Amino acid sequence: MSKDKNKESNQKQELSEWQKRNQEYLKKKAEEEAALAEEKEKEKQARMGKNSKSLEESKKLSSDSDQNETVPDEESSEKEEKSKKGDPKVKEEKEKKKEKPEKPAKPAKLKIAPVHIWRAVSILVPSVLVLLFSVYLLTPLSTIKNIEVKGNRNTQADDIKQASGIQDSDYTLALLLDKETYAERIKSNHWIESAKINYQFPTNFTIEVKEFDIVGYYVSGEEYYPILSSGAVESTPVNRLNLPETYLTVTFNDEQQVKELVTGLSTISEDIKSQIQKIELAPSKATADLLKITMLDTDEILVPLSELSKKLPYYSKIKPQLTEPSVVDMEAGAYSYTIADKLIEEAEEKAKQEAKEAEKKKQEEEKKKQEEQGSQTSQQSQSR
Repeated sequence: MSKDKNKESNQKQELSEWQKRNQEYLKKKAEEEAALAEEKEKEKQARMGKNSKSLEESKKLSSDSDQNETVPDEESSEKEEKSKKGDPKVKEEKEKKKEKPEKPAKPAKLKIAPVHIWRAVSILVPSVLVLLFSVYLLTPLSTIKNIEVKGNRNTQADDIKQASGIQDSDYTLALLLDKETYAERIKSNHWIESAKINYQFPTNFTIEVKEFDIVGYYVSGEEYYPILSSGAVESTPVNRLNLPETYLTVTFNDEQQVKELVTGLSTISEDIKSQIQKIELAPSKATADLLKITMLDTDEILVPLSELSKKLPYYSKIKPQLTEPSVVDMEAGAYSYTIADKLIEEAEEKAKQEAKEAEKKKQEEEKKKQEEQGSQTSQQSQSR
């Protein structure tokens, strides 16, 4: 035992000064490299802004590497012992190991700035929407339309749809964006006063129409044609079974005169209009547009068409003064007489007219006889 101890002590004493300085230099260099590595790791963590979890992992990795460097295995301890003894091979190997460059750290994942994300979203989202919209337009779904008509009483739903110009091939979106134009087209039907198109998701459309009122009926023979509040006369007669209980009839259908009549009646109270039974033209020598209005109670009113809205309202004041069916003459001024007096006057006028016609006929016959006698006399003279 004493011999071994003496041998070890002799080996320690045999280390030269250069070897001792070299060992101290290597030890100091290892400490500096460990401190530099630790400082770099801290700077790396601070620069990249990693979370606490990644920081703990990096510390764990660095501690493991330190342990690997500081805790030598049996082979490294033998090499260290040999280096202490001054083995040049071990010393050269150790210096090469120290001179090996450190492995570069793994590059950290780059963090994308929010501004770039928003820029990408602002481009991708519109592009996707345009693509979806294009696909939608290419499918039959883009032309599906469920159309319902409301408010029509005298017109057919198909006629209203046809007047609107809506086609089965039209895009649903086009109808939705241009509803007012289609609604305006519906007014081309002479029955329609106003129209509106309402939309209900996803493909339901409702056409709401308001028709012109029927003011009266133009009578021609046995046919009854509706006269609308617009002044138009319907070209298709109605079935007499569909006529209301009381209605106004007109015996002329001149377009201008009918429009003027409708305009005049629009200013008359419903109380007077509801009592009118029949309106006809009865022109006189002084008034070409004189109207004869027959009321439900058989009263008759004579009033110029051009002055209808001005004079007809006075009938409501004259009516209480009439004790029997009368004629209210408003052609020039306003006065009344009974229908009996009128019939007598008409009878007298008729008798006078018949007398005139008889006298005229007698004169024509006498003239004819004279002409015949004259022709006979001339023939006799020629024969002689």
